Amino acid sequence: MSNNYTSGSEGGASNNGSSSISRREARANSITGALPPLGSLGIEQNTQPGAFNFEQMVQSLKDLFEQDRQIASQSDATRCGICYLHFHVNELHYREEGFYVCDNCEHHLGSHHLSMLRKQQKL
Repeated sequence: MSNNYTSGSEGGASNNGSSSISRREARANSITGALPPLGSLGIEQNTQPGAFNFEQMVQSLKDLFEQDRQIASQSDATRCGICYLHFHVNELHYREEGFYVCDNCEHHLGSHHLSMLRKQQKL
């Protein structure tokens, strides 16, 4: 059983055969101590099919919030009481519990009832 100890390595332990630099080592070598940008070390991005793409997720969230701000600026818009995104009033359904709900949230709620601390005024 080996613990991969080599006397010449920094800190006394090797990097278990990995030739790539770790984020901690990169930060320690940086003047500011800040982490390098994603992808600059070649170890952060996973290019396998079906792998999680962080940048794509961030971009889709930016698009979603941009669309939400655009709808929110219109006079006939109100929020869904569940996802809290803005929709036109005619796209929402008012539930007897006292809040508006979009089609997607209504589908997921089904016949479940939710108690709301603050009810939305029916428009």
